[in-house]
Amino acid sequence: MNKRPLGKNGPLVSSVGLGCWSFAGSYGPTNETESHATLAKALDLGVDFLDTANVYGGGVSEQVIGSFIKNNSNKFKIATKGGIQRAPGSTERVFNNSSSYLRECLEKSLENLKLEYVDLYYIHRRDTNLPIEDVMETLVAFKDEGKIGGIGFSEIAPSSLRRAQAVHPVAAVQSEYSLWTRGPELGMVQTCEELSVTFVPFSPVGRGIFSQIAPDPDTFTKIDFRKNNPRFLEPNFSYNLEAVDKFRSFAADKGLSPATLALAWILNRHGTHIPIPGTRSADHLSECAAAGSVILTEDDLIEIERLLPVGFAHGDRYSEAQLGGAERYC
Repeated sequence: MNKRPLGKNGPLVSSVGLGCWSFAGSYGPTNETESHATLAKALDLGVDFLDTANVYGGGVSEQVIGSFIKNNSNKFKIATKGGIQRAPGSTERVFNNSSSYLRECLEKSLENLKLEYVDLYYIHRRDTNLPIEDVMETLVAFKDEGKIGGIGFSEIAPSSLRRAQAVHPVAAVQSEYSLWTRGPELGMVQTCEELSVTFVPFSPVGRGIFSQIAPDPDTFTKIDFRKNNPRFLEPNFSYNLEAVDKFRSFAADKGLSPATLALAWILNRHGTHIPIPGTRSADHLSECAAAGSVILTEDDLIEIERLLPVGFAHGDRYSEAQLGGAERYC
């Protein structure tokens, strides 16, 4: 597995990481045994960058990683997140980036992960009631205390990144980015390149739309994130499936799975991006990791753009409820 730096002068990590939200059942039922098998496969494949968060399953994702680490040497570089708050017994979320709450989040994450330090700590969603400069001061304090390595933000705007960077170097920004979600190309990708901030695409295989077998919305459980996602609702889903089926055929002609090709598209276009496909399946992880060794020609990239031109997707990437907290900048 090729390596890429996690931020300017940061540690080298695998060019394809592993998103661990699905360890908490976000896309269907799972269990610790299945998740541990996926983590073991990650080590076999050289995938050593894990992404999780304190709110994934109320800490379940972190705990699953922590129990694996407890019984194995920790060979991973781990990123987690804080800053989302839910009232007890409520699904409603608010965003709290206060110093006291972020410290509470971080300490709980470290406890869940069985660690004293995480390599990267993200603000999961920005609290607009606080200047981002003040939030950076809190994160710099965590770093000075030896509790975190790099500082990161999830789903912020380029303007916010510039303000944060003026206080202290930011290691990484993560945003949804894939063949069907290309909004970051309207400013965030360029700003990260300019400031030497690593860009981390999440949901790079389109929440399963680029899987070998297309997802079936009729099988989504109530807790499946896609259940009310506009792109998986009719008539949008049928239009999207028709477009992606042509991409699947192209991938098959190249001897690749569509997930492998979708990730290879990111890796071949952007030498500093580190996509973090999410899966609870060891087999699916193998497909994703294979993208690290795929070299696409200019003709390949042109054909992919023809099959799935920018903006092809029907429906918004999030419902209004799902969008909350993501900074809009275009």
